[in-house]
Amino acid sequence: MKRTHHCNELRPEHIGQRATLAGWVHSRRDLGGVIFIDVRDREGRTQTVFDPSDLPKELFEQAAALRSECVIRVTGKVRHRPAGTSNSKIATGEVEVAVSELELLNAAEVLPFPVDDPEVASKVNEELRLKYRYLDLRRPEMAHNLRVRSKVASAARIFMDEQGFLEVETPILFKSTPEGAREFLVPNRREAGTFYALPQSPQQFKQILMVGGIERYFQLARCFRDEDQRADRQLEFTQIDIEMSFIEREDIYTLIEGLLKRVWKTALNMEIPTPFKRLTFQEAINRYGIDKPDTRFGMELADFTEEFRASSFKVFSGAVASQGVVKALNAKGLACATQGQLDTMTELAKSFGAKGLAFIKVESGEWKSPIVKFFSDAEKAALTKKLSIEEGDLILFAADQWLVASEILGRLRLYAADILKTQGKLQIPDDRFDFLWVVDFPLLSFDKEQNRWYSSHHPFTAPVAEDVAMLKSDPKKVRGQHYDIVVNGVELGGGSIRIHRPDVQKTVFEDVLQISPEETRLRFGYLLEAFHYGAPPHGGIALGMDRVMMLLAGRESLRDVIAFPKTQKGSDPMTDAPSPVTAEQLAELRIRTVAQE
Repeated sequence: MKRTHHCNELRPEHIGQRATLAGWVHSRRDLGGVIFIDVRDREGRTQTVFDPSDLPKELFEQAAALRSECVIRVTGKVRHRPAGTSNSKIATGEVEVAVSELELLNAAEVLPFPVDDPEVASKVNEELRLKYRYLDLRRPEMAHNLRVRSKVASAARIFMDEQGFLEVETPILFKSTPEGAREFLVPNRREAGTFYALPQSPQQFKQILMVGGIERYFQLARCFRDEDQRADRQLEFTQIDIEMSFIEREDIYTLIEGLLKRVWKTALNMEIPTPFKRLTFQEAINRYGIDKPDTRFGMELADFTEEFRASSFKVFSGAVASQGVVKALNAKGLACATQGQLDTMTELAKSFGAKGLAFIKVESGEWKSPIVKFFSDAEKAALTKKLSIEEGDLILFAADQWLVASEILGRLRLYAADILKTQGKLQIPDDRFDFLWVVDFPLLSFDKEQNRWYSSHHPFTAPVAEDVAMLKSDPKKVRGQHYDIVVNGVELGGGSIRIHRPDVQKTVFEDVLQISPEETRLRFGYLLEAFHYGAPPHGGIALGMDRVMMLLAGRESLRDVIAFPKTQKGSDPMTDAPSPVTAEQLAELRIRTVAQE
């Protein structure tokens, strides 16, 4: 483009030189007849000056007519900004370009929203930002996020190459193996009534690569899941996908800790300590009520099952009699919770199946709650001791089966923390990252409605060796060699050591998960067959690239770190996707649509 410098390059050492810049009009100011235009490109911005005493009238009028986001090229002499006018907020803030030449490369119409003011732009309706995504991407904040994402991807590739991994691409057109999330189907024009599926992950292909002797595979893989959208979930996403042969769980932990250490150093110039802390699934649920705990603050759950086993408060003693538990947490300083906030907490508890929410406010030296009258002195003493109860505290209870009671309080813990942060009573530094591994998940979970077991992770997860004998006799006690990497309450990824013996895999499919031999052959026959030809012990993990970037950029939504995301409804306002197709296209695929009544 015949430019001599980018817009974040000029410094005092360039004073006196002639420079040509090209970019967008970031802002225009008319001060006492002199026009100042900040020119912006991907790298940054530079102030340029149009002085009518030094310029032809036509050129000055052309500058005066420029709108925000017009694309221009300017040439002029670099000079020091006048005393007292330096701008410390930008890297080029000590200099400016006195323009002698101006070329309008492309005019811009009036913008649907401003891109030069971060505060104003951040308040623009998200759907409007996505409709004009090409404008949104010009915002320095978005450009920064995509730049960091590119650096992180490069750092990941370099690190994996150093560790001896091969980057291998796996197919996007796969076969339908409906388990887990709902798939996207792709009709096959060549054979009517048959379909490809877009891969939820490269899981089976990467295991077959291990059978193929690749030994160390990775890929920045595109994955697709037809799930409801959330702030941290998209229909299509990228994961750093990894598989290794001849390894144990410890090898995965060491590898990923090294990878994340490199990524955080690259993106934030931050050294993160390793090895990461480890929590078993049981301990995470017991202490935090969730299997992806945010450990940057306390407010841990405490168990009072024994203390309330014979309580006069029948809600608690009844739960214990039904093989349940009584748990509580102290939301310190939250006795000031409003009725609306307590109502929200009650609804959260009910969403897990609770009939209501029992709580105690500690105010003016007394415990305020209708349930306190049922408590004995010993029960009150136990609560005071275990929860360190003080003036201004809010005690929240849950009495139910272990997992349900824990999850209720786990959700309330996060809600209470949000309120306390808003009130300034809980402070968490923006640059604090608490990494941990959650390990020893149950291999299986039970579906009461279908009266059968299903995989907690996926059906290829290997059981812990000493638990294999219980697969048929006592499946609920079988632990899986499954692990999740968690930071600040966000699950960055998960993986497992895989089943590599065909007899064990067949047992899991048919005897434990109750998948018929016919369906097993139809869905996974090729994988089981591959295992009969010498499958090495192997395991892997997948990290959510978009979630990693969301954390590094300090954003609440994946949509701020993806170039072209979908809305919460799964649509793309810029291109109007998804959209109808023609009758001719459907006829060629031999597909007929059913009108919605």
